[in-house]
Amino acid sequence: MEDAIVLYPCPGSGHLISMVELGKLILKHHPSVSIIVLMLNTQNMHSTSGAEYAASPTTQYIASVKASTPSITFHQLPPISDVPCTSSMVEFFYSFLHLNNPNLHQALQTISQTAKLKALVFDIFCDAAFDVAANLSIPTYYFYTSGASSLAVFLYWPALLKKFDKSLKDLNDMLVDIPGLPSIPVSRLPELMRDRDAKEFEYLLLTAAHLMKSSGLIVNTFEQLERKAINAISDGLCALDGPTPPIFCIGPLTSGSNQHGNDQHECLNWLDSQPRQSVVFLCFGSVGSFSEKQLKEMAIGLENSGKRFLWVVRNPPPGIDEEPNLDVLLPKGFLERTKDRGFVVKQWAPQVEVLRHDSVGGFVSHCGWNSVLEAVGGGVPMVAWPLYAEQPVNKEVLVNELKLAVGVNVSEDGWVTAAELEKRVSELMDSQAGKEVRERVSAMRDAGATAVKEGGSSHLALSMLAELWFGRTCQSPEHYDKREGSYSMSEVMLFT
Repeated sequence: MEDAIVLYPCPGSGHLISMVELGKLILKHHPSVSIIVLMLNTQNMHSTSGAEYAASPTTQYIASVKASTPSITFHQLPPISDVPCTSSMVEFFYSFLHLNNPNLHQALQTISQTAKLKALVFDIFCDAAFDVAANLSIPTYYFYTSGASSLAVFLYWPALLKKFDKSLKDLNDMLVDIPGLPSIPVSRLPELMRDRDAKEFEYLLLTAAHLMKSSGLIVNTFEQLERKAINAISDGLCALDGPTPPIFCIGPLTSGSNQHGNDQHECLNWLDSQPRQSVVFLCFGSVGSFSEKQLKEMAIGLENSGKRFLWVVRNPPPGIDEEPNLDVLLPKGFLERTKDRGFVVKQWAPQVEVLRHDSVGGFVSHCGWNSVLEAVGGGVPMVAWPLYAEQPVNKEVLVNELKLAVGVNVSEDGWVTAAELEKRVSELMDSQAGKEVRERVSAMRDAGATAVKEGGSSHLALSMLAELWFGRTCQSPEHYDKREGSYSMSEVMLFT
């Protein structure tokens, strides 16, 4: 029987792409292995028609992977008829995953009949699957799609809770010290971690406990980018209730170009006609959105900045997946007044290709981790405008620790003024401080490229995973230094 690794991604294009890129990376180290991606069936969760689903970017991406990498196969789990009903997205998704556990169990048993199942790697958001893997005695690894800094926060969070009798949300902007990070206001921590009374709070605590029982943590980062956080995790400074599972920093993992078809997107044609490093790109992820009022305010800021821009505009909620009406959402006459220096794209743009384009000189981003890595990979400095989840933590690290971005000042209610956006865009594109940010990002781009080459820290970490899974002869322990993003073999064997 052939060896197989099963990947279990969270729904969402960013999570899927990172997981598939991990599969491609595994194949480079062990070409004979079979990579099986188990997909949750989410068609009952939304109103998308069959034709719309078939034409979606995610479906097109899967088709391109099937064509280019036949060793990666996709298997969709059966649909769930009784979709949970709750106003909490976290509670809904956790319940949805639990309902899928029998299907996951059956799929893993079926795979085991024809292949040697070496490991199950699942997205940290798929933690509800942990008991399934444990019951089947399958080595289980968490794939953490964000960076080591936010992982350090998550691992240290239970210890932080023990220091205070009340919810963290009641501490307001009190500074807390988390190993491997700069001092950070409590308000920057993910919202669900700050409210003890929220039902989702218990789900996160359970996930934190499961992390400590896993065979290892695979993180999409690289040692040179987050050295302090990686060292803090590796040295056991973050998880205080027991030994930390081995951490494997194997990034940067980003998708290649042209993932959504063969035709070049019209925005790339427009970029071809723009001067070098002159365009500010604004994009806020696959689910990031703003109110109509905020979109108009952003448009005013861009217009007043005088900069060239490429802006991806999504419809405000609740119709975020519907095509936006730009004439309604943007100020009257904005498109006409800025037509010689601006380009507005509806819904989606090929972000990786945009950030690698020579004309792009700045990126206004929500600080989602995939976007951060894609910006670093393109050598593009950022204006950090976080929206939710761990993104405020990412902003703190990017702005105050790594200095790869300038930060937008966001009010308590999430509002950003036109003047603030204009100021930060101009700072990034025109000032000496912006020039220094650009130089640091360029140097980090080169460091990331080195990390994945043979002998680099990420390459060594992936080599070690391959040896653990497939039983190859391991190099001597001194070749695996915790300070280089991986553990020695002796250390790993203590935990697995």
